[in-house]
Amino acid sequence: MKPVSARVTRGLNIGAIMIAADNSGAKVTKLVSIKHGKTKKGRQGYAKVADWVKVSVRKGLPEMKGKVFDAIVIRQKKSYKRLNGEMVAFEDNAVALLKDDKGNPKGTQIKGVVAREVMERWPSVAKIAASVY
Repeated sequence: MKPVSARVTRGLNIGAIMIAADNSGAKVTKLVSIKHGKTKKGRQGYAKVADWVKVSVRKGLPEMKGKVFDAIVIRQKKSYKRLNGEMVAFEDNAVALLKDDKGNPKGTQIKGVVAREVMERWPSVAKIAASVY
């Protein structure tokens, strides 16, 4: 994966509840695991903006509930610092679901803003976003 140009803080533990911000059919998701996560041995994994994660659908369409999908974290409440010195924080934790391993999004549009770090690492996800901040 391409590195992001920010010093992103650990914002989401395993088990965190997040909003599915796309129109894929899921509404509320739970963080199950982090793909390609780097931690110290014995420490619990964590996710941050622009990370590739596995989520379980908690609320949404009946055929999606309980299923596990790959997703990209597009917003996090925990503030983080960009290289130009500005601090960034969003009002919710949100993900966009993926339909395959190449990073193509399942939905056709994303509600709300997407972090700039997501645009750097996942351009196909940022392409369907309403705006990038």
